[in-house]
Amino acid sequence: MIKIDGNNLRLDDIHNVARNFEKVDLDDFAKNKITESRNTIEKILSSGKTVYGINTGFGALVNVKISEKELYELQKNIVLSHSAGIGDPLDEDIVRAMMLLRANSLAKGFSGVRVEVIEKLLEFLNKKVYPYVPEKGSVGASGDLAPLSHIAMALIGEGYVIYNGKKEPTKKVLSELNINPIKLKEKEGLSLLNGTQYITSILALTIRDSIKLLDIATLIAAASVDVLLGTPAAFDERLQKARNHDGQIYIASLLRNYLNGSQIRESHKNCNKVQDAYTLRAIPQVYGAVYDTLIYAKKVAENEINAATDNPLVFDNDVISGGNFHGEPVALVSDFLAIALTDLGNMIERRIDRLVNPLINQKLPPFLASGKEGLNSGYMIWQYTAAAICNENKILSHPASTDTIPTSAYQEDHVSMGATSARKLRKIFFNIIDLVTIEAMLVKVALEFRKPLKSSKSIEEFFRKFDFIKINGDRYFGDDFENVKNIIIKEVLQ
Repeated sequence: MIKIDGNNLRLDDIHNVARNFEKVDLDDFAKNKITESRNTIEKILSSGKTVYGINTGFGALVNVKISEKELYELQKNIVLSHSAGIGDPLDEDIVRAMMLLRANSLAKGFSGVRVEVIEKLLEFLNKKVYPYVPEKGSVGASGDLAPLSHIAMALIGEGYVIYNGKKEPTKKVLSELNINPIKLKEKEGLSLLNGTQYITSILALTIRDSIKLLDIATLIAAASVDVLLGTPAAFDERLQKARNHDGQIYIASLLRNYLNGSQIRESHKNCNKVQDAYTLRAIPQVYGAVYDTLIYAKKVAENEINAATDNPLVFDNDVISGGNFHGEPVALVSDFLAIALTDLGNMIERRIDRLVNPLINQKLPPFLASGKEGLNSGYMIWQYTAAAICNENKILSHPASTDTIPTSAYQEDHVSMGATSARKLRKIFFNIIDLVTIEAMLVKVALEFRKPLKSSKSIEEFFRKFDFIKINGDRYFGDDFENVKNIIIKEVLQ
């Protein structure tokens, strides 16, 4: 059971709730803060004051005062009208993460909602009912309005949910599960919609997964160095400390550990080769820079996870309108990480080429082909596939956050486009899994050709997971690829 209070949620918590279905509860101390915030809203309503977000229209309609008898209808209307998302539904883990992060943000006690609103979010989450949330529609300005509206729409019993893997009308599922929809009070509709939880959920899960993947990718890169008869001399600790980047030092230490005790290394230790190509020699510098980017992104994401991002916010007896819902911090980091992962993929593709290229693959069979020469093409075309993936990544890594299109009649005249940044980042991440998979598949074949020499204990143990790959001439290699990919994904999601 994870207890949320708006301040202490971490990436692993999101992973455990979104994917491992860990239950969530609201911290008792947080309930007191939430109630105090709500009391301020009630005082404002009883005073007759006009305050944005409480008894006015929204966005460009900020100057329209709403009568007391219409305030309940206002909450329902904003939810329904803002549910303008289109496209494919988001993956279940992203939606679960969004619900968790929205509840955690509201739990900080600055939003003026009742405790019941947060508890309703958690009830849906704990009972495995997920709103149907289309992927397109957010510009990351007044938060992720459209995606969060689809979540709020389910809470009030409208729209659709995903239950038992199927899209169903919300009313039908809530009736079957004996869940009562909530009737939103003043400001609560707006509080559910304002926030960066769509962008942040994608970013947070991608960061967590990328950190895990980078360790695996580093082991596979070490194995590439070994089968290509590279030297670990470039990974010497003294060399890394002379530059003193944390990521570079960390990656080099992994490489040294992974390569320790390799028979393949010992077999060519006294050769005349002076130094390796960059894709073997400079792994600490490139992978280390990616690692440093991930650690920076993690810091930003964990800050945003525990931030109050709706508008206006409630402080003691004061209500302040501002721009905490603007997605720029998350958008910029999503674009930054997309660029970093894209270049990680570029380096992987060049090693894939070195593994199959007969001009440079260090006495391995041309294209790692087995059987009669010329009759078999081996893994030639897998480098083509890797090149195509890298091309796509280069297009996707163009920063979406450099664009802005005004919305809401110029009231929202600068937007982050962070949702596009996050969606592109997730696509790049899955493309990197494909590239890591191709490299792993080819390294496994190369290790077979290096026998009876063995690599290090760490590398041999890892690659035994792929013993289903056999050297027996040309055949359809796609099944091997899928099997290797599934193993890598399982490792990432552990």
